[in-house]
Amino acid sequence: MTRLCVENVVKQFLTPAEPLEVLRGISFTLEHGQNMAIRGPSGSGKSTLLNIVGTLDAPSGGRVLLDGQDPALLPEPALAAFRSHKIGLVFQDHHLLPQCSALENVLVPVVAAGPVHAEHLDRAAMLLDRVGLKDRRNHRPAELSGGQRQRVALARALVNRPALLLADEPTGNLDHTTADAIGRLMLELQREEQTLMIVVTHSSRLAGLMTRQFELDDGRLTEVPAG
Repeated sequence: MTRLCVENVVKQFLTPAEPLEVLRGISFTLEHGQNMAIRGPSGSGKSTLLNIVGTLDAPSGGRVLLDGQDPALLPEPALAAFRSHKIGLVFQDHHLLPQCSALENVLVPVVAAGPVHAEHLDRAAMLLDRVGLKDRRNHRPAELSGGQRQRVALARALVNRPALLLADEPTGNLDHTTADAIGRLMLELQREEQTLMIVVTHSSRLAGLMTRQFELDDGRLTEVPAG
């Protein structure tokens, strides 16, 4: 059963005057199948925290354990392999490759990890079908709407069956109707895939779909009681 433990995570950045402390002892646990939203003002450290959990950055103190393993202790390329297989990432800007089709974009994490086999093609096609893009597999990003591009990005994040799905402002560039549809689709897929999911968002609508909600302010994370 997948479990995420964030233990007393601190993040500091060096400045000419004194260290700037962005995260001040962040701790929380997510159990198998749970999801959560993190809200907070701009510059509060939301993306910094997500990058640390996603192994894109290292904490100045504390640790992050996914399935009991601390990825910060891994050397490269073991860390890259861990990230590729354990973590799926969705960003506000989809970061799709413009020269590649939707199907090829979904397969990018597979290509990065090794050869592509028939089962990978089948899974990528299944995920595109699941996000409503069955007839758009061969379309390039420029031929897709903003919502469709974000659906491709979501399928790409799930193609390697990650234990943890991280989304940084995934609906920030979308209109309300499209954002609501993407938010509900993310929840449906998270439940089907039985991943953990953390969403960083300014949207109260998206945060309200999650089973747990947190506020990050002044470097400290506080859980908001349900209801």
